[in-house]
Amino acid sequence: MRGWVTRRGAVAGLASAAAGAVVAPTQARAWGTPLDYAFEGPAPERDLGLAPPLACTPGTPAQTEGPFYTPKTPRRAILREPGTAGEPLAVQGLVLTPDCRPVAGAVIDIWHCDERGDYDNRGFRYRGHQFTDAAGAFRFETIRPVRYGGRTPHIHVKVQGEATRLLTTQVYFPDMGDANAGDVIYREELTMRLDRAGDGWRARFDFVLTPA
Repeated sequence: MRGWVTRRGAVAGLASAAAGAVVAPTQARAWGTPLDYAFEGPAPERDLGLAPPLACTPGTPAQTEGPFYTPKTPRRAILREPGTAGEPLAVQGLVLTPDCRPVAGAVIDIWHCDERGDYDNRGFRYRGHQFTDAAGAFRFETIRPVRYGGRTPHIHVKVQGEATRLLTTQVYFPDMGDANAGDVIYREELTMRLDRAGDGWRARFDFVLTPA
C-alpha cells in the first residue's frame, strides 16, 4: 500500500472517533499524543492582517486525534504536493487566549487525507507544523481533503503554547452540508470560515487555548 492508509482502513478511525465523541469535554482536552517540539519563540511576522475577534470562547472544543497522527512532522508552511489533483486551500487564523490575547510562538501541527481520501502514514504528505508569530498568526498552504467512509472532509490539528494546555481537535468546511450532517462527530463550532481565493480556497479558524 506504499505506506498509505486507505478509505477502508479509515473506517476503523471513524469507529474510534465515534467512541471518543461521548467522552466529557474535560476529559477530551487530555486526548492525544503530546507534541514534542521545542518552543523557540515567535516566528517571523507573517503580516496577514487578521483582526482578532471581539470576544473569545473559554476554549476551542477538543476532538479525538484519530488513528493516523504522525509526530515530529517537518516544519513548513506549504504542504501542497506537485501534481496533486486537489483544490488549493490556504488555512490561516490566530491562536488566542480566552481573553483574545495572541499566543505568540505557539506550535500548530496539522494533518489530513489527500484528494483520494488516503493518509500517508510512513511519510509526511499533507503533514506539517509551524509556530505562530507575535500576532498569534499562522498560515498553511495545502489542498482540500475529501470525504471518505463516514467522515466529512476535515483537517486534524494540534495546538499548544508554551504556557497552555495541548488542544487536539478537527476543523470542518461550511459548504459540505449533507456530509457534515452525516458525520457523527462533526461540531458546528469547529467549522471554518471559507471563501474563494483565485483558483482555490481560503479558510480561517481561530484557536483559543486554555492555560496549563
